[in-house]
Amino acid sequence: MTIWPTRVRGLAWGADYNPEQWPEDVWDDDVALMRRAGVNLVSVAIFSWALLEVEEGRYEFGWLDRVLDRLHAGGIRVDLATATAAPPPWLTTAHPEMLPETADGVRLAHGSRQSYCPSSPVYRTKAVALARALAERYRDHPALSAWHVNNEYGCHVSRCYCDRCAVAFRAWLRARHGTLDVLNEAWGTAFWSQRYTSWDQVLPPRATPATHNPGQLLDFDRFSSDALLELYKAERDVLREVTPDVPVTTNFMAAAFSGLDYWKWAAEVDFVSNDHYTFGEDPDRHVHLAYSADLVRGLAGGRPWLLMEHSTSAVNWQPRNIAKLPGELRRNSYAHMARGADGTLFFQWRQSRAGAERYHSAMVPHAGPDTKVYREVEQVGAEYQRIAEVVGSTVDAPVAVVFDWESWWALGQSGHPTSDFSYSEHVFGYYRALWRAGVTVDFVPPGADLAPYRLVVLPALYAVDDATPYEEHVAAGGHVLVTYLSGVTDTRGHVHLGGYPGAFRELLGVRTEEFHPLRAGQTAALDDGSSAVVWTEHLHVDGAEVVASYADGPLPGVPAVTRNEHGAGVAWYAACGLVGDGLERLVRTALDGAGVPVGPGGGVEVVRRRGEVAGSAVSWLVAVNHSDSDAELPAVGVELLSGARASGSVVVPAGGVVVLREEEV
Repeated sequence: MTIWPTRVRGLAWGADYNPEQWPEDVWDDDVALMRRAGVNLVSVAIFSWALLEVEEGRYEFGWLDRVLDRLHAGGIRVDLATATAAPPPWLTTAHPEMLPETADGVRLAHGSRQSYCPSSPVYRTKAVALARALAERYRDHPALSAWHVNNEYGCHVSRCYCDRCAVAFRAWLRARHGTLDVLNEAWGTAFWSQRYTSWDQVLPPRATPATHNPGQLLDFDRFSSDALLELYKAERDVLREVTPDVPVTTNFMAAAFSGLDYWKWAAEVDFVSNDHYTFGEDPDRHVHLAYSADLVRGLAGGRPWLLMEHSTSAVNWQPRNIAKLPGELRRNSYAHMARGADGTLFFQWRQSRAGAERYHSAMVPHAGPDTKVYREVEQVGAEYQRIAEVVGSTVDAPVAVVFDWESWWALGQSGHPTSDFSYSEHVFGYYRALWRAGVTVDFVPPGADLAPYRLVVLPALYAVDDATPYEEHVAAGGHVLVTYLSGVTDTRGHVHLGGYPGAFRELLGVRTEEFHPLRAGQTAALDDGSSAVVWTEHLHVDGAEVVASYADGPLPGVPAVTRNEHGAGVAWYAACGLVGDGLERLVRTALDGAGVPVGPGGGVEVVRRRGEVAGSAVSWLVAVNHSDSDAELPAVGVELLSGARASGSVVVPAGGVVVLREEEV
């Protein structure tokens, strides 16, 4: 059961609140505007270390006392940060050894944020001390609803290569491998005379003359994720000690960030929270939003989660920071809510007048409340109160996508057959095809229970020790769709011998003898009208049915897409980089074979949440129309935003949303 921020009524609505950036006479206006906008939860003090601990061991909490008192008087709950995301200059000046170092030995200075090494004992000691001081001061404050540890761990420094990290890395490797002999075997150090005879010889993968050892890189990625996780847990544990009834979280960046293995992190938070920003120039930005939301719901184990940050309009860090169109803020908020978020917060409440993010939009823009942005904020805040009954409900999804941060790390290394492959773009390509088919997706980790799903997609599940769970799922009647670059190595990075796709050969009934990546800009045509980019491979069928073959390119006549009946189920293999209509056609064929119904498409996303109202089972249909035309959907029930009754259909206005409590016919 998810632990949720305490005493937040209905859907959470609010933002990061940074009152320390403003004169105190602004604070009362802030609370009044928050109440007007329906704000009920704000994150406070995320980057306030320098104003809370003004010098070594001297804390000044008076200003924060006054902020929290005002928020409580206004009925606004507080997600209180530990403020440890940016050490103050007095600390890094006194202890420059706590600063992080790059792979080529450059020590990074303070002057922005995240200026700390994850293995620094100084940073850890001071961060835990600050967390304890905050917990002891505010343990009984009536506004306190949750703890927000640090902020976006690893966003700017996900890997540090300093001597402290070298020592910590060796300790981590000893715990994982036990002996140097096991380590040497795991890393394949017989290649290039890399065999280690002393632990002191083992280093982080610093700048080196040629390609790094793949096993070393993969273990360093694992270590780095774990090192930051240990920092989080150190703060979390002291918060739990002092305030055992207050839930603790930290904000992820799930779909956009490869630096941390969020499957491991998700098990350590009381509720999952995430930050997500759309790319203004991307016409599929709303699909990326759905992708992120479904992934975060997967991290939450299907339970409700919190969107800790998104933007009301433009951000400040893209090449061209495009303002959101009228209604886009609203659609974005509802799309996250539809996919399981029980709250959607923004960065930030009031747009900064100084600092690195002064042009990042906020709930209250530079121009003030008489603006498109604030009016839309008010609208959604009022609407959220009308749909509060959805809180605690969950989302239906008949399809699972297996997502693996370790495969992402491994495929991001150099030395692969092509540099044109992107794990995140590849996964998103298959997700987009499912989204356009109107199918809701659960993301699951390797080894998850697959029984609830009619179709399971394995996009580039590269590092696999054993395919047995997938073979058993298909043998029992399940359907899987496996793509190229799956099953190629084990989790040490050693290639499975006997032909690709290694671990999945028997399940798929195929064997590849050689990869044939395509040249830059090259396209290979298939005989069913599809086309492929980036990748082809010399595939032989060993029991599988050939669905499509190459019509040209380096392998004319060679199978490109196959289907294999395995036990009572079916396993598909896409051995090439399908794009466009061909990719969508394959996905829809696999969906049809698995008995998965498709949705309306046409830019209208429809998601169903299920829960209870007054002890009775209820479902809600949430529809978000990203198109320029009204859309009509079959529906019976009450539309909660308007109060209108739908007796057979409901119209989703162009650019609008519908939240309908369904009734059985």
